[in-house]
Amino acid sequence: MNKIVEAVKGMGVFFIATTDGDSPRVRPFSSITEFEGNIYFCSNNTKDFYKQIVKNPKVEICAFKDNEWLRLDGTLVRDDRDEARAAMLADPTGPSGLYKLGDGIFEVFRLENPKCVKYSFTSAPVEIKA
Repeated sequence: MNKIVEAVKGMGVFFIATTDGDSPRVRPFSSITEFEGNIYFCSNNTKDFYKQIVKNPKVEICAFKDNEWLRLDGTLVRDDRDEARAAMLADPTGPSGLYKLGDGIFEVFRLENPKCVKYSFTSAPVEIKA
C-alpha cells in the first residue's frame, strides 16, 4: 500500500485546507484511497470545496493522533474515470452511502506531487514517501 495513504488512514479524520479568494478554508475528511499507486480524495461537485479546488488546486492536509501529526501537501487533479470513482467507493473509508457511480455529483481527485512529513513532540520530523 502507498505509505502516505496508510499513514493518513491510521490517523482517522484529517483536515484539508483550501483557499477561497484570499481566505483559508479547512474542513474534516475521512475518505482516502490508493488507486493505481496514487493518493485519491473525493467530494461533491455542488460543494464549496469543489469550487475552491477548481480555482486553486493546491491543498494542505493535516491529521493528528496520539501526539503525532502529519502534514501533507500537493495539487489535486480531477479524475473523471468511473474506475477511480469505483476504487474510492470500494475503500472502507469511502463514502459509499453518499454517492453512486453516475450520480452526476461524485468527484474524485488524485494528489500530485505529494509531500508528507510526520511530526512528533518527542522525535525529529520524518518524511513519508509514497
